[in-house]
Amino acid sequence: MPPPSDIVKVAIEWPKAFPKLMEIDQKKPLSAIIKEVCEGWSLGNPENFALQIADATNFYITEKNRNHIKNGSILRLTTSPYQTAVQLHERIQSSSMDAKLEALKDLANASRDITFAQEFINLDGISLLTQMVESGTDFGDLLSFTLTAFVELMDHGIVSWDTFSVAFIKKIASYVNKSAMDTAVLQRSLAILESMVLNSQDLYYKVAQEITIGQLIPHLQGTDQDIQTYTIAVINALFLKAPEEKRQVRPHFLSENSMTYLSPTHEMSHILAQKQLRSIILSNVIRGTTPINDEMAHQLYVLQVLTFNLLEDRMMTKMDPQDQAQRDIIFELRRIAFDVECEPNNSGSIEKRKSMYTRDYKKLGFINHVNPAVDFTQIPPGMLALDNMLYFARHHQDAYIRIVLENSSREDKHECPFGRSSIELTKMLCEILKVGELPSENCHDFHPMFFTHDRSFEEFFCICIQLLNKTWKEMRATSEDFNKVMQVVREQIMRALTLKPNSLDQFKSRLQNLSYTEILKIRQSERMNQEDFQSRPILELREKIQPEIMELIKQQRLNRLCEGTCFRKISSRRRQDKFWYCRLSPNHKVLHYGDLEESPQGEVPHDSLQDKLPVADIKAVITGKDCPHMKEKGALKQNKEVLELAFSVLYESDEYLNFIAPDKHEYCVWTDGLNALLGKEMTSDYTKSDMDTLLSMEMKLRLLDLENIQIPEAPPPIPKEPSNYDFVYDCN
Repeated sequence: MPPPSDIVKVAIEWPKAFPKLMEIDQKKPLSAIIKEVCEGWSLGNPENFALQIADATNFYITEKNRNHIKNGSILRLTTSPYQTAVQLHERIQSSSMDAKLEALKDLANASRDITFAQEFINLDGISLLTQMVESGTDFGDLLSFTLTAFVELMDHGIVSWDTFSVAFIKKIASYVNKSAMDTAVLQRSLAILESMVLNSQDLYYKVAQEITIGQLIPHLQGTDQDIQTYTIAVINALFLKAPEEKRQVRPHFLSENSMTYLSPTHEMSHILAQKQLRSIILSNVIRGTTPINDEMAHQLYVLQVLTFNLLEDRMMTKMDPQDQAQRDIIFELRRIAFDVECEPNNSGSIEKRKSMYTRDYKKLGFINHVNPAVDFTQIPPGMLALDNMLYFARHHQDAYIRIVLENSSREDKHECPFGRSSIELTKMLCEILKVGELPSENCHDFHPMFFTHDRSFEEFFCICIQLLNKTWKEMRATSEDFNKVMQVVREQIMRALTLKPNSLDQFKSRLQNLSYTEILKIRQSERMNQEDFQSRPILELREKIQPEIMELIKQQRLNRLCEGTCFRKISSRRRQDKFWYCRLSPNHKVLHYGDLEESPQGEVPHDSLQDKLPVADIKAVITGKDCPHMKEKGALKQNKEVLELAFSVLYESDEYLNFIAPDKHEYCVWTDGLNALLGKEMTSDYTKSDMDTLLSMEMKLRLLDLENIQIPEAPPPIPKEPSNYDFVYDCN
């Protein structure tokens, strides 16, 4: 007799009969089990039947996923994937519009299952759907469900995107270009275009010929946030896949008034930095009436990152000290600062002119006074620093002249070197904004203020260089304190950005409140909150309290696991991802999990989660690149952010339950909680932070009565023994 672990007790439904309870031997072939079920209901041709999970997903049971069947699962006997695919293939070609609509609804629902999808694709189902779209005879719900089925089938990654004709691309693009189109059709069409661009460089060119950013803009001016999200996703995809030489064009150097025709890729790069697109996103999306959801926040973050990545080319370009055009920019900085015109070659001796230039370049704060072009050979920030300095000098001329003259006239060694400061500040801002890095898969960290100006990075620099000069004066710094000043300025900028200002003016205002004196107060306050007393009695008290705090943290982690978390299923396409939910049972003995149609509002009850995993079966918790789903997904594997959020639960011999946490906080909660269940140490950064915070609070509470009392380093001496023990304490 097989061991009990190989036997699962399930209920099986059949539409034409009462459900039956049955024990399934997991070692028996699935075909034998289906045959046994069919014989119980006197059904012939068992090869035409299959088992499904009886929930909203309706996923077919196969040899690969049969381990998901747990005790108490409810299964459904149904027609096999092949038979269902054949029937739907025929039904969607019906001449009756009503019958065809019902068939397409069923197809859209069934296509989410990869087993069915494989069978339908083998029947050349994708070609049939593309022909139906190309024919242009279907509209409304018929077209909507056709496109939905197409998206679901392609989402499995079975068929290459490169196989589609130009006629199909033109048809999908036409649905996007129409001014009035059914919302569902528009959503699916935008999703298809995004996938085409992201999955095929060849299709990128074909899509770019059919649709431009200008044609997408009207979809941003509506009030449907889903349509706006899909639209920005397509813009991001076009931007991300644009050829390097076209993407790296600094679009804001183009004339804003130019109306000449540009190729789709050039037009995209041009419009991205133009007031039209930026202002539409700002007014209709960021400042729209609908609160921004996580998916929209992610797409705005991606657009922000890709826009700033246009700076990478200049950031990684060294200045050529022999290039006269580049040297002229430095001459322009000198001219604006000191209101001098370029002297003709015959005015004075060469030595005199060299001496004059050297003096002025020293006043401008360059490291190399003789040839300041050498200062811009360091990458990063390369030529980007010089671009910023010129922008500041031209667009904020009064502030530029004031800073340069103010520091060049000081003789007390407290002058702030403008040139050196600008170069290091540009490098710092590139690090803060991660210029040159690819967007993270799970980040939603966009800053509204960067959408309020066409030259937001340059304006950001202008505000920060004035902050640096102000902080330098407040610190009464000298050249030896340069790195200290830069650290303070970085802290000021990071603290102001954390508050997510809505405009550059608001950012500037918040920096005004973060003076050097205020930073010192904040640092002092944080030091007091994290004060680590080093005297022996205090250390002994800490060691005594620590286990209590760790147990408190452990209980909090387990309570959070009992509440559960919604996770995204791993998919090649980010949007339209499926969700699944996992939570720990109140007795801490079972993990309940199951698929969801959409992200839930609040907790999901245990009884709606079909799958179970006994905690006793868990062997280990694996994190990062060692997780099997990180080894399988090449694209995800390269993404550092996703790697940092991935973890897997190993159970039985080689079975895994794979997770990608929604954020770092949930990652720490779950890895801590799972390790606590296994009796292992909780080692996450979140645990260390909680331990420091709670331990500090508990220590202060216990030492409250000892305020202003000196705690001795050593315990007081033990008094001498009494001369006799003839005494009694009355304890009543």
